[in-house]
Order: sequence, then C-alpha cells, then structure tokens
Amino acid sequence: MKKILIGALVVLFYTSCQTKKEETKELPAFLVTNPIKKDTAITKDYVSQIHSFRHIEIRALEKGYLKQISVDEGQHVKMGQAMFQIMPNIYQAELQKAKAEANAASIELKNTKLLADGNVVSPNELALAKAKLDKANAEVMLAETHLSFTKIKAPFDGIMDHLEAREGSFLEEGELLTKLSDNSKMWVYFNVPEAEYLDYIMSSDKNSKKEVALLMANNKVFNQKGIVETIEGEFNSETGNIAFRATFQNPDAILRHGETGSILMTVPFKNVVIIPQKATFEILDKTYVFVITKDNIVKQREIKIGAELPNLFVVSKGLNEKETILLEGIRMVKNNQKINTKFLDANKVMSSLDLYAE
Repeated sequence: MKKILIGALVVLFYTSCQTKKEETKELPAFLVTNPIKKDTAITKDYVSQIHSFRHIEIRALEKGYLKQISVDEGQHVKMGQAMFQIMPNIYQAELQKAKAEANAASIELKNTKLLADGNVVSPNELALAKAKLDKANAEVMLAETHLSFTKIKAPFDGIMDHLEAREGSFLEEGELLTKLSDNSKMWVYFNVPEAEYLDYIMSSDKNSKKEVALLMANNKVFNQKGIVETIEGEFNSETGNIAFRATFQNPDAILRHGETGSILMTVPFKNVVIIPQKATFEILDKTYVFVITKDNIVKQREIKIGAELPNLFVVSKGLNEKETILLEGIRMVKNNQKINTKFLDANKVMSSLDLYAE
C-alpha cells in the first residue's frame, strides 16, 4: 500500500513539473530592439503655387476699333512682335495737325527773329515765339506717341493667353486684350510655418542657397532643381505662415503660370536617435514607448518626436540608443509587467521596414 502511495506521489510530482515546463514554454517572447543613432534626412513637402517669372496683362493703350490681331491663343511671341492693331486713322490725323501747327510756329519764329534783329520787336516777343514752337513740337511728339500706342507689340518673349477681344471690337482705353507669360523661369511660392521658418533662418547655412525639388500635379518630380531665393517680409496673421519663393529654370516650357504642386525640401538631421513608428503609442496628445529594464520589466515612458520619416520617428527627447524598447506586442503588455524577450538587432529591424534612413 505504501509503495502504491509513493508511486502516486511521484507521478503527481512529475506531472506537476511537466505542467510548469509547458506553462513556461507557452509564455510568449516579445520582440525588442534598441534605438539607432545616425545621420538622416527628412523630406518636407509644402503646397505651392507656380507663377511665371513675368506675367502681365496686355491692355489697349488707346480707344478705338480693333483693326487686326496678329497672334493667336497659346502662341509663343518674340519681344517686339506685333500683336494688336487699333484703327489708327484719328491718331494719324492728329499727328498731321500737330506737325502743321509746328511748321507754322517755326515760320513765325523765323519772322520774329528777323524783326528782333532789326529792333522792331522786343526780345520778349522772340522768346514767346520760341516757346510756341517748343509747345508745337511737344504736341507732335504726343501725337506720335498716341499713334504708336495703336500698334501693340510684345514687351518680351512669352506665351499668349486667352484672347479677350476680337477684330472689329470697340476698345476703351485700358481694356484687357490678353495676358502674356514669360515662362523661361518660374517663381514657386510656398508657405512655411513659423517654427520651421525659425529653424531655417537660425541654421548655420542660412546664407547659402537652399536647393529644393518640385513635385508636379501628376506626382512626378520636375526635372530641374529650384533655389530658395527670397522670404517675404511678414507672417500671415491668420495662418501663422510666411511665404518662401523658389526659382526654377524651365527650359522645356513644362511649367506654366497658375499650376500647383508641392515643394520638396530636404532637412538634414545629424547624429539623431531613430526608432520604428510601430514601437510607439499615443495617449491623448503624447507619444510613449515601452522601455525594457535589465530585469525584463516593462516601463512606460513619454518621448518627444523631432521629425517623422516613413515608418520611423526621430526622437528629440526621452530615449537614447543604449536602451531597449518593445518592438511588437504593445497592446499585450502593461506597465511594470515582467516579460520574456527576444532581441532583434536594430539594423535588421530598420532594413526590414520600407523606409529611408542613411
């Protein structure tokens, strides 16, 4: 009977040990890693508006009937090329009248000079005759100017916009005819938040020309690089942004006035701590990670995010590269819980993500 009892106790003890071993084996091993410290860069994008280097309205400088249109919509024109002709007849007549009056004033001056030389008239009479001639010559120049305004020429090389008037239309002085764009280079405006402006203006390379790229509406990057040349003088009080202007050469005339796109600006980060985004979680507006102690105890810790990369965060405060963080299973653990861990090398973790870090 005693042997049977001892045997039963042995079996029970063995079974208990096996159960404990199985329970130990069943405890999950959570994947952990450490942050990595290296140089990297992020690409920030800003919605932008694309403007021609020169974009002007072509307007009628005189009133009258539009006699001729020598250009067409979308046409490339050269500086000095004839574009519009307003009926010149009235202005030609005014020029002839002015020339006739100038000729009469010239004859009067000659006669007055002969009389003045013979002391028949006073020097004041001679001066008055000369003033009349000067006035008549000025009227001739004015009439010539009005006549020249009836022929409208391209002020620079550019591309025509929509025609706002047709041949035979009666034009008032200042009436819009079309618009002309010089697309040889483009000005691209984009708004930068105040904090990013301060980072830019206080950086060590603030006086160097910052190179940027342009992402076009078809999601392709424009084939020319741009240079940030100017920053406007004041912030928009409603948005808290300030406008930057980048200049792009446009040799293939791909860009046109009024297009939209996104400016891509690369911002370098030197010797920063980087972690996978999936290792973080948020509570209200704060970001946290689980730090693993040497005893495999989970400790919740708040961190500050300095920048965001695809699948990565740059940590500005709260973590260093020598610590260990929980990589997966964030929702399965609690603060101060002891866990089993399986360490993964940070470089292998980074390489397994679809990211950009160098």
